[in-house]
Amino acid sequence: MIVREKFQYDLHTLRQKLLKIGHLTETALREALEALQTKNVDQALAMIERDSDIDVLEEEINDFAILLIAKQQPVAIDLRRIIVAIKIATDIERIADFAVNIAKASIRIGDQPFLINVEKLVRMHHIALEMVSLGLKSYYEEDVALARQLAEMDDEVDHLYGQMMKELLQMTQTSKEALSQMTQLSLVARYIERIADHATNLAEHVFYLVKGRHYTLND
Repeated sequence: MIVREKFQYDLHTLRQKLLKIGHLTETALREALEALQTKNVDQALAMIERDSDIDVLEEEINDFAILLIAKQQPVAIDLRRIIVAIKIATDIERIADFAVNIAKASIRIGDQPFLINVEKLVRMHHIALEMVSLGLKSYYEEDVALARQLAEMDDEVDHLYGQMMKELLQMTQTSKEALSQMTQLSLVARYIERIADHATNLAEHVFYLVKGRHYTLND
């Protein structure tokens, strides 16, 4: 295999590793919300244990990318592809950490019935998960038009977050007994809002990859 072909093969391998970490993280996000909604502590614990697989894979991606830079000394678009892979792996790993935090909050809530309608929370999560999927898709396809959609979706998550926090605050003021659960739900809302922010970062990385300059989509 000639040098250029080997390099393209290595780039493909790097993208496949990102595909894997992205899939694992999307699965973790789905399971975290399901555990919260169904109050399934065992599911939450199992999901938390699997987070180490994502941590290991992120380190593997970083090491592989750094080795590619050292061995091939790429320039222009190829260098950006490797740099962006490192950045995306970092954001994906952080998203997985927030999924773990959601699972931990569901464990703390336990089997207590929800004292407030969590429909907005679930809607936030669905949008954030879709953002992660679209962010990864825009990376694989190097599609800035797709990446651009994430900014509007992030605005919707922020809007729902504001509404949810207002409702949670009102609940704690009227029912002191609800304070513990409201605290956990407010943390979950914050985690989801941060997931959306990191998903928007994915879009910004795609803009840098394709355009060769940095854009700020997340005000």
